[in-house]
Amino acid sequence: MKPEMTEQEQRLRDKLLPEIEAFKQQRETLQLATLGIDGQPNASYAPFALADDGFYILVSDLARHGHNLKHSSKVSVMLVEDETAAKSVFARKRLTFDAIAEAVPRDTPAFIKGVGVLSARFGEMSDNLAALTDFNLYKLAPHQGLYVKGFGQAFSLSGAELLDVDWKRDGHHGTSKTPANQQVA
Repeated sequence: MKPEMTEQEQRLRDKLLPEIEAFKQQRETLQLATLGIDGQPNASYAPFALADDGFYILVSDLARHGHNLKHSSKVSVMLVEDETAAKSVFARKRLTFDAIAEAVPRDTPAFIKGVGVLSARFGEMSDNLAALTDFNLYKLAPHQGLYVKGFGQAFSLSGAELLDVDWKRDGHHGTSKTPANQQVA
């Protein structure tokens, strides 16, 4: 059982969550880190749309990250402030999170929903790509994250919808639950 939130923690949460939500809405693409069958990581990007149950992306089987998503559902995602808008390129605002990528089967309500939110955001191009058989719809469901506002301003996010906020006063080093020498499937 989680202890009650202090007044200071509640104020922090009330201030940060709308800011984080606005930051997500201002971004149109996300950086995506996937893992290949050979264990080789791959960095890529994809346009995304946000729904109440996660982030939706369309990915081609012809792309390297498309192959990787079929191999491993574990992904790391980053939304990052544009370099030209940042006060310092050394401390760009960013939201990173670990997520599970779930392929959304065609002809399901979830597929219609995902393509619908992408179409609402990006227009006809989303419908056209979704109609191509080499493109698959994925829902990215975050389970832990980190929001960095700048130097000394890192906040860990947890909970089902990343709504629990904790100020990381000891740096923002990620901790892996998997030992470095253990391969992830």
